[in-house]
Amino acid sequence: MGTTEPPIFADTELTKIAWMSAQNPHQEYHSLMHHFDVVSLCRCYHKLDGRKAIGADGVSKIVYGENLQENVKELVEQMKRMAYRPGPVRQVLIPKEGKPGATRPLGISNFADKLVQKRMQEILDSVYEPIFLNCSYGFRQNRNCHDAIKSLRHYLDRNEVKIIIDVDLANFFGTIDHQLVEEMLRKKIKDTKFLRYIKRMFKAGMLTEGELRVSDEGVVQGSCASPIIANVFAHYVIDTWIEDTVKPFSAGKVELFRYADDAVICCEYARDAMRIKEALGKRLAKYHLKLNEDKTKLVKFSKAGEINGEKQESFDFLGFTFYWGKTIRGKVIPKVKTSGKRLRSKLNKVNDWAREIRSQKPQGEIWKIFCAKLQGHVQYYGVSFNGKSVSKFLYAAERILFKWLNRRSQRKSLDWDKFRRYTARHPLPQVKIYCRLF
Repeated sequence: MGTTEPPIFADTELTKIAWMSAQNPHQEYHSLMHHFDVVSLCRCYHKLDGRKAIGADGVSKIVYGENLQENVKELVEQMKRMAYRPGPVRQVLIPKEGKPGATRPLGISNFADKLVQKRMQEILDSVYEPIFLNCSYGFRQNRNCHDAIKSLRHYLDRNEVKIIIDVDLANFFGTIDHQLVEEMLRKKIKDTKFLRYIKRMFKAGMLTEGELRVSDEGVVQGSCASPIIANVFAHYVIDTWIEDTVKPFSAGKVELFRYADDAVICCEYARDAMRIKEALGKRLAKYHLKLNEDKTKLVKFSKAGEINGEKQESFDFLGFTFYWGKTIRGKVIPKVKTSGKRLRSKLNKVNDWAREIRSQKPQGEIWKIFCAKLQGHVQYYGVSFNGKSVSKFLYAAERILFKWLNRRSQRKSLDWDKFRRYTARHPLPQVKIYCRLF
C-alpha cells in the first residue's frame, strides 16, 4: 500500500498535485511545464549546495547568483520556446564503498542544468511520492536509511522468516533503459514538453577525459533528478511486481525492503524464496536489468531455527550486518552491527585521508576535519546494539591519525602523552545511540 497522506511541499501547486495523486493513483497530468517559473527556480537556487563541484561550463553558484533574476528569467524564456538544451555532464570517478581500488562514476552538471533538474525532481516527487509503496525507503521525503533498518529489524522480530533473499543488482543506475523509463512516465505524465526535456536530459551525454559519450541507458549519479527517476523505474519493475504478482501466489508471507538498489526479500518458506529468486532474475532481464548472481544469495535467517539451536546465517543491508543475538534475559532477537567490509573500508579511507592531509594543513584544522568525519560515522552507525562496533572504529581511527601526525616531519614530533593531553583539551566524538531500533 502507498502512503495514506500526501507529503507537504513548500510550493502550494505541488501540494495540490500530491493531493490529487494521493486521491487517485491513476491521475494523469497534462500540464506541468508552467511550474518552471522564475519564482520556483529562484527557490531551487537557494536550495542547492554552493560547495558542490562545478560543471563543464565552469559556472559556480556564486557566479550564477550575481545576476540571478536575469539568468533565471532567460532560462525560463528558453524553456518556454523549447530552446533550452542541457549541457554535457562532466564525469568524475570516486572510490566505491567497500571495494578498495574500485571507482564509480559521478556526474557534475552545469549550474543552470542543476536548477532545472532540481525543479524536475520536485515535480516528479509530487506526482509519484503518494503512490510509492511502503517497501521503498531510498531518496524519499521523511524516510531514510535508519527507517529502513528499523522497519526490517521490527519485521524480523515479529514475523517468522525462514529465508532472506539478499538481492544485489548489477550496475542498477548505469543500466536503466531510457525508453522504458519514458514509457513508465507516460502512464501518468501526458505533458509532451516535460517528457521531451527529460529525454534531452538523458541525451546530454557524459564528458569523460574530453570525450563526449551519449548512451541509451543509465541515469547520472549526482543529478538531482536521477534518484526519483530511478525510484519510478524500480517502483514499476520491482515493488509493484512483488506486491501484485509475487505475494498473491506465494504460500507464505513475503516482504520486500528496498533502499534504491539495495534490497532484501523476507520469505516465510524456503520454497517461496527459491521460486522468487529465479523469477526475479527473469523479471529484471525483461527490463534490461541484471542480478549479480555471485552476490545475490539465499540466507537462512529463522528465529525459530535459532531458538532450536540450528545454525543461522547473517546478511548485510545498508552497511549493517543483521544477525541473531540475545537480550540479557536470554530472549532471541535480531541485532545489527557495522558490516565488517564497511568498517574496513571506512578505516582505509581514514588512513588515505590522514596520509594525504598530514602536511597540507595545521594540526588544529586537521583535528577539526577529523572530528567532523568521526561525528558523521557515529551519527549513521550509532544505532541500538552497535556501540561496540562504533567504539572499535573510533579507537582504530584515532590511532591511524596519531601515526600520520607523527610523520609530518623526519623526527617524531608527538608522543602518546602529548596526544592524550591534546585530546583532553579537544575531545573526540564519543559513542552515542542516535537511532533506537526498538
